Parts: sequence; C-alpha cells; structure tokens
Amino acid sequence: MTEREPALARDSALDAVEAGPSAVSGAPVRLDEASASHPSVDALRARFGDAVRHHEVSAGDQHVVYVDAARNREILGWLRDDRAAHYDLLADVTAVDFGAGRPLQVVYQLWSMRHRRALRVKCELPLSHLVIDSVEPLWKTADWLEREVYDLFGVKFSGHPDLRRILMPENYAEGHPLRKDFPLRGRFSRAEQTRRALSQDPHDHYIPAELEIGRDPQAAPGAPRQHPEPPAKRPSTNRPLTRGK
Repeated sequence: MTEREPALARDSALDAVEAGPSAVSGAPVRLDEASASHPSVDALRARFGDAVRHHEVSAGDQHVVYVDAARNREILGWLRDDRAAHYDLLADVTAVDFGAGRPLQVVYQLWSMRHRRALRVKCELPLSHLVIDSVEPLWKTADWLEREVYDLFGVKFSGHPDLRRILMPENYAEGHPLRKDFPLRGRFSRAEQTRRALSQDPHDHYIPAELEIGRDPQAAPGAPRQHPEPPAKRPSTNRPLTRGK
C-alpha cells in the first residue's frame, strides 16, 4: 500500500456522505440566464415583475423559471387560469436538496394540453424555514405529491388538507431521508433500528381512519364480524377414463 492509498480510504465519498453537509450557508444552485425566450416566462415577467427571479434552460429544451416562494400559489394559479398559458396539468411536485446549506428547491412540473407546452417552476426555500403554500386547491394531483415532498424532505405545505407521511411510517422518528443532512446509515444505531423494527405494532401500518373502521378486511360496511368456515369440499364428478373396446 502506498502512502496515498490510506489517505484515499480516509477521505472517501462515503465518509463525506456519512458526515453530512457543512452548516455554512451556500449560494443557490442555478444555471446561466436563458438566452432563448419562452412565451409563458415573458408573460410572467410582464405581470409579476420582480417576483420572477430567474429563467434558465436545462437539458437542451426544458425551460425553468424561478419565482418568489411567498407568491407561489398566486403565480401558479395564474399559469393555470390564464388562457394564453393554460397549464391544466400538474405532472409532478418534487424537491431538490443540494446540501452545503444551500436553499432547498421545490419543483413544479407543468404541462399545457391545449398548447402542448411544458414549463418547470421552482421556488427556493431557506433551510431555516421550509414552509410554502399548498397548490392542492389548484390541482388535486398535488395532494399525494406534496405529502411525498413533506415526508422525504420536510417541506411543510400550508393549507394542505391532509399533510402527513406517505412512504415512511407515521411514527418514523429519524427525520426526512432525502435531505442531504440525513446520515447514510440513518440517525439511529443499527441496534436501535433493529429494536424498533422488532417492536413494531401492526397498527403502525394503518392510518387512523382505517383503524376507526374496526371491521374485518374486505367486509361490507355494517356486516357483523365473523370468520366463516371454509366451504365443504364437493365430491368429484370426474369419472375414470375407460379404454374403448
């Protein structure tokens, strides 16, 4: 082993992931300002002015516009309702955490079926205040999508009708797994993770509304609890085959 090899082993990428990011606040991660125009971005700038922070083009033809997070519902509502924009489909809501104290990005992927046009809208949130208005009142598809972002990144969506975890258990206590400050092996020791896994209650796999029903699985509402006996085995009517004479 050379003198360089032990240093590489000590400073591997996995060690950096395990340690998590530094607490130093970093600058936002953005591409260069776009030179190509987009009709919806031009219209946004004309109507909302300084609330439109930045415009870039990603992956060759994906137009991305950054808007003021404090006005996200107002701006996205205009993109949905304006006839020249008419983004009637919210295809996705996700988030990006670049680590190193940089702002977390909430990402809305929009599509206009009338104009056959896509637009990606981003809002930047400081790690100290991961709160933004829900767009569930605008697009019902945002319901579960925002719950996933809350579950995995810790973003709270004000006005969401049912904001709770959707992938991790309700009593999951290790935080938000897709955040860059989430340790590679989790926040608890292996022994504690094993202890919690072995002590799980079956009720942990159901939401409160399901537990309140309190009936047998797949039983009709109002049906009495019962565990019917399996049906009696019917005698076979198959006759043995006989060889013709």
